[in-house]
Amino acid sequence: MWLKPEEVLLKNALKLWLMERSNEYFVLQRRRGYQEEGGGGLTGLLVGTLDSVLDSTAKVAPFRILHQTPDSQVYLSIACGANREEITKHWDWLEQNIMKTLSVFDSNEDITNFVQGKIRGLIAEEGKHSFAKEDDPEKFREALLKFEKSFGLPEQEKLVTYYSCSYWKGRVPCQGWLYLSTNFLSFYSFLLGSEIKLIISWDAISKLEKTSTVILTESIHVCSQGENHYFSMFLHINETYLLMEQLANYAIKRLFDKETFDNDPVLDDPLQITKRGLEYRAHSEQFKAFFRLPKEETLKEVHECFLWVPFSHFSTHGKMCISENYICFASQDGNLCSVIIPLREVLAVDKTDDSNRSVMISIKGKTAFRFNEVKDFEQLVSKLRLKCRAASTQDVVSTEVAVDSDSTSPSDNFEEHPLTFQKEYSKTVNTEALMTVFHPQNLENVDSKMLKEKMKEQSWNILFSECGRGVTMFRTKKTRDLVVRGIPETLRGELWMLFSGAVNDMATNPGYYAEVVEQSLGTCNLATEEIERDLRRSLPEHPAFQSDTGISALRRVLTAYAYRNPKIGYCQAMNILTSVLLLYAKEEEAFWLLVAVCERMLPDYFNRRIIGALVDQAVFEELIRDHLPQLTEHMTDMTFFSSVSLSWFLTLFISVLPIESAVNVVDCFFYDGIKAILQLGLAILDYNLDKLLTCKDDAEAVTTLNRFFDNVINKDSPLPSNVQQGSNFNDEKGSHTKVDITDLIRESNEKYGSIRYEDIHSMRCRNRLYVIQTLEETTKQNVLRVVSQDVKMSLQELDELYVIFKKELFISCYWYLSCPGLKHHDPSLSYLEQYQIDCQQFRMLYHLLSPWAHSANRDSLALWTFRLLDENCDCLINFKEFSSAIDIMYNGSFTEKLKLLFKLHIPPAYTEVMSMTSSKGDELSKEELLYFSQLQVSKPADEKETESGRNSPEKGKGKIDIQAYLSQWQDEHLKKEENIKDLPRMNQSQFIQFSKTLYNLFHEDPEEEALYQAIAVVTNLLLRMEEVGRKLHSPTSSAKGFSKTACDSGPSKGKAESKVEKDPSSPREEHQWSFAFEQILASLLNEPALVKFFERPLDLKANLENAKSSQLRSRTKM
Repeated sequence: MWLKPEEVLLKNALKLWLMERSNEYFVLQRRRGYQEEGGGGLTGLLVGTLDSVLDSTAKVAPFRILHQTPDSQVYLSIACGANREEITKHWDWLEQNIMKTLSVFDSNEDITNFVQGKIRGLIAEEGKHSFAKEDDPEKFREALLKFEKSFGLPEQEKLVTYYSCSYWKGRVPCQGWLYLSTNFLSFYSFLLGSEIKLIISWDAISKLEKTSTVILTESIHVCSQGENHYFSMFLHINETYLLMEQLANYAIKRLFDKETFDNDPVLDDPLQITKRGLEYRAHSEQFKAFFRLPKEETLKEVHECFLWVPFSHFSTHGKMCISENYICFASQDGNLCSVIIPLREVLAVDKTDDSNRSVMISIKGKTAFRFNEVKDFEQLVSKLRLKCRAASTQDVVSTEVAVDSDSTSPSDNFEEHPLTFQKEYSKTVNTEALMTVFHPQNLENVDSKMLKEKMKEQSWNILFSECGRGVTMFRTKKTRDLVVRGIPETLRGELWMLFSGAVNDMATNPGYYAEVVEQSLGTCNLATEEIERDLRRSLPEHPAFQSDTGISALRRVLTAYAYRNPKIGYCQAMNILTSVLLLYAKEEEAFWLLVAVCERMLPDYFNRRIIGALVDQAVFEELIRDHLPQLTEHMTDMTFFSSVSLSWFLTLFISVLPIESAVNVVDCFFYDGIKAILQLGLAILDYNLDKLLTCKDDAEAVTTLNRFFDNVINKDSPLPSNVQQGSNFNDEKGSHTKVDITDLIRESNEKYGSIRYEDIHSMRCRNRLYVIQTLEETTKQNVLRVVSQDVKMSLQELDELYVIFKKELFISCYWYLSCPGLKHHDPSLSYLEQYQIDCQQFRMLYHLLSPWAHSANRDSLALWTFRLLDENCDCLINFKEFSSAIDIMYNGSFTEKLKLLFKLHIPPAYTEVMSMTSSKGDELSKEELLYFSQLQVSKPADEKETESGRNSPEKGKGKIDIQAYLSQWQDEHLKKEENIKDLPRMNQSQFIQFSKTLYNLFHEDPEEEALYQAIAVVTNLLLRMEEVGRKLHSPTSSAKGFSKTACDSGPSKGKAESKVEKDPSSPREEHQWSFAFEQILASLLNEPALVKFFERPLDLKANLENAKSSQLRSRTKM
């Protein structure tokens, strides 16, 4: 590798380097101890240790080339190499291309400048075809070289960054280098002759956390496949940990959680991941989450400055964050003050005072924001003006489009829809919240509750007069205090929209909801059927949902969302949440609130596996361990909290609390996000701590909590008594203490308000790994349970085989964007169908595992085996099909193995194979393999459609056909064992190939001669039998030629093959001979050598171990 020229003092380096070649201008050196007998003695060991531990130019490679300036002690390092071949190639290039040119220069300085320029040019040229960019530091290029040399991973594996650290092997720390790449965590150390090399794939990590013990002050703990690894002594441990966390979660999303990854175009290409890009992405995600912005926004600029707060008469220090369509500000203490300014609201941007470097932003409503002490404020003003101009242009265009569409749609649709439909459709969407329709406030009859409600409204109006109203209002500590007290009924919908960020979604998508409602009307699929089933179960006791008005609105919102986001569609609990949203928000607002909850505030909650909810439950358990340790000690099984709290998270406590109390929880959720739910959960457990500590089992604990929820009230709720669900707090008969929801929320803020958003985010990332790996382990155990009934392998062997099977699928997905495995991975399918491999992946596994993989035609055998297993002709096979073949090869009887070989040489498995590249012999390229695997698979369209519907009950109309599942299950269980008499006969060309395969299998066997002789005898016998049978029907014998060939072949495989191939007999017009399986079986049974060969015990366990260790290495060779 060419290096950026750097000065080297040769006098100090002579002890570490040995001169190999030199001329007038260049010197080639070898590292002391490298390629020396005995490793170069103690000096060689010390040098090797230094190379591993120290961060220097010299450490990278054992060879280097220096440019020497004549009459000077200063040398320039210009190239290094991992081996003699590489460095010799560089040396030869210098001699052929540079040496002749240097003689024309007059001065030494010109020579040095020319060499430096030439080398930099070569590096730039290399950079075009390398992952190491030209602007990368030189050390990174060196680290990349060492990474490639040490681990031998494919060149597509992208190194993201590297760190110096210690790896703890037992109680001994080993100093070395930690390399973080897109798919692997790798560590390398060389200390006094002892080499440590560690490669862990990110997808195998189930635990990643920062820990500290007595011995290790601060370390990073990695748990992979039950093994624990500890890394410490980092210079920047927080930076390292965050990067590891991001890479691990990215791999998990890409390989296991396809639903999330499909919605994440930023990480679409693993080869484009960089350290800077990951850091930028983390900041951008944090920015969007904090300010509740649409997911399309990305953080563009951050400026430290002061914001003038007019109602407090002081400037608060913080950061101005700018995205494509928003200007946001948050004070250093995030709770003190924050502001969101959409560019659509901005009227003007001005610079006011050069001395204070002020930027003034004027918005609609005669309000202005002044930012002081802004660095590069003039540039910022120019940029913001351009952004505002672009935003106003977009608004004008969108308005014109809306006007045009409104003016043309009636005429365009007049013939398609009656005119009355247009009028009716305009009335379908409710323009009022259901609460205002079913519970209008009676201003004449004002009781104490209504007076308190009016006082709340007045408090909010005072806040609006000070801080502004709408999306650009100042959000302060006072705002939070008012939210904790409960938002007034009349303001609830407006403030939910504001705090959730749904107001921005609705403002930037005018008319979207009405359009989606119209498009989704009349659709019928699995989601709409589930919605219809659950409509009457959504707050059934509330008058709004006992009428068609409420039910119709709920149906429209849920159906519209299922249409908008088919990947989520509809999930139970969405109906309960949406019904509460409809009570306080207009129908279109309720739709956008649902979008905000499902897609931003509770990510992955409402997908098929509710991963988000499971992750937050794990976070909740972690918080319980931290804040309520005595409860943790008392409960023997922490999964109790998961089972109890699932409904808390999925429905935001709406399903367990009375509606008048639950809405206060929803108030806090829209302001504080999941933090509010976690805090309240801790407060509830804390409140019931003494009772829970006396519970003897889980059932008693559940009863205690349910009784508590029944006694939670909202004493200030203005809702009529027929709507309220909680116990009447004046009821003297109840022996249990009533708890006011406002007091409970206030207590949760006081006790657990110190929990930070950053900590929750970190815990979510950490527990996501654990949750998904747990789900994967469940999948594996279910697959093994099903498959173990049909194979003779032990459960441990089956477990190891499954790991190798799944690993091969993932390895093939590491470096390719369009991986079939990822396309077909669907967690909603049955366990067996979740992971399937194609023919190329099967070939790799066949080479690693099959006892017949030494055969010369192993690629053909792999292809035929794949075609045999692929019964439904979708060019994919699952683990059950794969393991059945491996099991026969290792544990099958003589008859079973022979039957497998026989079936491989008859249709549908068998197809004539010939490599298009003659130099490769029997080897097949990837393209040829895929072509032959799909050959003769295509069927008529109608037949294919009916078969696919039959094979997959979930395909078709999006509706699961239970009857199809039952019949498929019945077919599998009633499938009789295949009778050998049912097997078709093997024709002439197939028998020739079958014989060649047997010859190939016996090659290099200790009993090779005896086996060849036995095959010759069997072939001769079979052909003579066929000849006798033929004479009874025909006077001529077409088998005579082949019979003589078989007899003369002897034990020599080469002769046998050549004579079989060149046999001129059996013209096409003559009747071709064929054999039944029984004939071949009976003939082979007469040869003890053949029976012994196939019944010889094979060591599957050893082969599995070997496959695990060489799986990644074999991919590298390919």
